[in-house]
Amino acid sequence: MHEAVAPKTSSEAVAETAAGHDLIVVGASSGGIEALKVIVSGLPADLPAAVLVVVHTSPESPRLLADILNQAGSLPCQYAQDQDVIRKGHLYLAPPNYHLLVEPGRLRVVQGPRENRARPAIDPLFRTAAVAYGARTVGVILTGNLNDGTAGLVAVKRARGIAIVQDPADALYPSMPQSALEVVQADYIVALSEMAALLLQVIKQPVPTETTTLLPNEQEESAMVRDADRGRQRGARLGPPSAFVCPDCGGGLYEIEAKPLWRFRCRVGHAYTAEVLYAEKAEIFEQALWLALRTLEEKLELHQRMAERAAQRGLALTASQWQEDIRDMEQQIDLLGQILYPQG
Repeated sequence: MHEAVAPKTSSEAVAETAAGHDLIVVGASSGGIEALKVIVSGLPADLPAAVLVVVHTSPESPRLLADILNQAGSLPCQYAQDQDVIRKGHLYLAPPNYHLLVEPGRLRVVQGPRENRARPAIDPLFRTAAVAYGARTVGVILTGNLNDGTAGLVAVKRARGIAIVQDPADALYPSMPQSALEVVQADYIVALSEMAALLLQVIKQPVPTETTTLLPNEQEESAMVRDADRGRQRGARLGPPSAFVCPDCGGGLYEIEAKPLWRFRCRVGHAYTAEVLYAEKAEIFEQALWLALRTLEEKLELHQRMAERAAQRGLALTASQWQEDIRDMEQQIDLLGQILYPQG
């Protein structure tokens, strides 16, 4: 039987120097499955730590990753279930369309609001691990796009945990590890082939005795993801209102003061880094342009038919007016086409 990971309470987020780093949290996005296979192949079944993993997946994704990782190595892998006891020598995966969170001694699996356009998202896992286990936490950022996981790794570092980032030059998709390195002073930057050996080394290192320095908003956000009702009540306390609206629900976004990252969260809990919010707004803008193009083309076709019908009825002046409108719409369609179909 695998040993359960004995937690510290959030008010006792300090560990004895004899204790090891027995909670490993891992975040990955594009290219993450292949990266995890490499890491798992180097970890033993009796690993003296629990491993919690978030990989960005679609809500409809089949639950195949646990089987893939069980075939890749000897460490038992499974999809997490709500209220699971955290046990050493086990790897727990966030199920598709659910956030994986950490509480003292157990896992929480909740839907909750999306963060950085993702559910499961990496930041909630890292943040709640830092709150619950403090300096005993090891955070690992792997290949992926944009910057989910960066804010969570900041929380791990503030809690005196260990920050490990895959070398961007070694990553299939370097954006996510590169973002983490721009913000977090990582303890280790390593190639994927060296990751398992490094984890076996760092989990044996003594845990520092310094108390945690987590920001109030990091603890507040951890509670918000776990409890949607509390999230609705507390959203306004995270920071001042911004000039932007939430792409998910249309509510106002509050700026979260957590330097060096610029982040936003709405009252019901949707959260974004500035970079992800920009990407979301750009996508909404493009969708609006496609909608405008489709609407103009339908309007053009309707005008053409109305002009034809007017001409058939001998209404030359009316037909001429329709034709003038048609020319204006054709120019508008050409302009939108230049934006949506740029020449390379």
